[in-house]
Amino acid sequence: MLPVSSLASRGGIGDLGPEAYRFLEFLAAARQHIWQVLPLCPTGYGNSPYAGSSAFAGNPFLISLELLAEWGWVEPEWLEREVFPALDGQDGQAGLDGQAGQNGRVDCAAVEQRKLAALQTAARRFLERSAVDPELGEQRQKLEQFCREQAGWLEDYALYAVLRRLYETGAWTKWPEPVKRRDPQTLQALRATHAEALRVERVLQFAFDLQWERLRSAANADGIRMLGDLAIFVSMDSADVWANPELFQLDAELEPVQVAGVPPDYFSPTGQRWGNPLYDWAAMRADGFAWWVERVRRACTHFDLVRLDHFRGFEAYWSIPASEETAVNGEWVKAPGRELFARLEQALGPLPLIAEDLGVITPEVDALRQELAMPGMRVLQFGFSSAGAHLHLPHRFTPQVVAYTGTHDNDTTAGWWAQAGADERAAAEHYIGPVGDHGVWAAWGLMRALHASVASLTIVPAQDLLGLGSEARMNTPAVAEGNWSWRAPAGCWKLPEMAGLAAGLAGLVEVTDRDNDPLQPEGSTAADEQP
Repeated sequence: MLPVSSLASRGGIGDLGPEAYRFLEFLAAARQHIWQVLPLCPTGYGNSPYAGSSAFAGNPFLISLELLAEWGWVEPEWLEREVFPALDGQDGQAGLDGQAGQNGRVDCAAVEQRKLAALQTAARRFLERSAVDPELGEQRQKLEQFCREQAGWLEDYALYAVLRRLYETGAWTKWPEPVKRRDPQTLQALRATHAEALRVERVLQFAFDLQWERLRSAANADGIRMLGDLAIFVSMDSADVWANPELFQLDAELEPVQVAGVPPDYFSPTGQRWGNPLYDWAAMRADGFAWWVERVRRACTHFDLVRLDHFRGFEAYWSIPASEETAVNGEWVKAPGRELFARLEQALGPLPLIAEDLGVITPEVDALRQELAMPGMRVLQFGFSSAGAHLHLPHRFTPQVVAYTGTHDNDTTAGWWAQAGADERAAAEHYIGPVGDHGVWAAWGLMRALHASVASLTIVPAQDLLGLGSEARMNTPAVAEGNWSWRAPAGCWKLPEMAGLAAGLAGLVEVTDRDNDPLQPEGSTAADEQP
C-alpha cells in the first residue's frame, strides 16, 4: 500500500511519472501482485483524499509534468529551468520541502500554487499545439472523445473547480445566490466568461486519466492489480453536492442537516465527526441509485479491485446533528445497502469489491457482507490489545479476508511498537517471537504472520517494508492537521540498489506460497480463493 502522493516524484508531490514506474519495477522484483492506493480525487479540506472536491475527478496534482514533456506538451528545458528548481530545489537551493532534492513532506498549499500553475500552462500549450501539430492531433481526438464520454460529471466538476478559485472558497453555499442555486442563465454566462479556464480543466482531467490508465496497463502487464479506495461519503465542498443537492440531507439554505462520522472508538473517545453531508437515500432510491451506479462504474474503470471505505455505513450510518461539535450525540440510522448493491450488480454485473468492515460491526453488517460475498478486513496491530481483539490475528482468519499489518489510519508498525504498552508487547512477542526495541523486527514479524495466514490477500504499507517509525505515519484519525503529507525517501525503490529488500519480500512470498498471479490464477477457480 503506497499512496501515489507519497512517491518521491519531482514536483513537490508524488505523481504518475517515472517514480511510479520505478515502484512497479520494485513490486515485480519482489513478486508482488497488488498495489493499493488511496482515493485519487482532488483533495479538499485538510488535504484529505477522503474529503475530495469530486467523487469522479482525478487529482491534477498527481499528473506528471515529466510525462507531459515526453508527450510534447511542454519543453523539458522549461521544466528544468523554470519549474523544478522552485518545486524540488536544485543547485543547492531549497525546494518546497525546505531542502534540495525530492525528499520531504508534501506542502499542498505550495504545490497548488506552483505545480498547478505549471500544469495549467502545459494544458494551454497542448490546446494551442494540438490544433496544428499532427503528432498531437491524435491526443486531441482522444481528448474530445473523453469529454463526450465523461460529460455527465466532467462539466460540473470543471465549472466547480473554476468557481472555487474565482470565489476563493469551496464553501459554495456562500457563493452568490444564483450561482449557489445553479440558475441556468447565470451558469451559462459563467461558462462563456470562463471558457478557456474550463477547457484547461477538461485537459487536466484527460491528462490524469491517460497517465493513470497507462500506469495501470503497465502494472497489469507485470501481473500487478491496482486496488483503489472508494470513500463512502463525499465532501460538502464538492461538485457532487453542489450539482446534486437533492440527493443529500440539506436544509432550505442548502446547508447540511445531519453529517457523517463514527461513535467513540479505538481512535477517539469522542468519536469522529467527519462533517460530510449524509445522503438522502429516499431520493437516491427514487431514481434507481443512478449517481451511485455512475460512481462505481467510474471506479471500476480505474481499478482492478475496489475497497469500499466504511462498509458498515451501507447497513447503518452514524447520523450526527450538524450543530454538534463532536460525534458523541449521534444515532444509528438504517441504510438501503441490499437494494443499492442489487441495483449496482444489475447495472454493472459482478463487482470486484472489498468491504472495509472495521469499527463497530454488528451481526447485521456481517450478514450483509457475507450475503454480498465480499471479503472483509483484518488489521494485525489491533489483535494484541485485548482478548476481544483476537479476531484480527491470523489463527482466526478465513480465506474471505484481506489482512493488513496496519492501514493508512494506523501508526506504522515500528511506530506502534515504540508506543505499545507492556501487555501488548508481551502478547505480540508470544505470537511472532522476540522483538525487543527493534521496530523493524516487529514490522517483519507481522508481515511473516500475515503471509503465512489463509487470508486471500495480504497488504503491507510501504512504511512497514522500509521499517519506518511514527514520522512516516500517513493519517491520525480525529486530528485535523498534519496528515496526508508523508513521502517515501528518494531512491528507496530503485533497483538494483534495493534488490536486497525486494529479494527478502520475494523470499517471503515464495515460502508462503503467495507467488500467484491474481490476474491469471492457476490451478483453481474457487470463488473463496480469489476475492
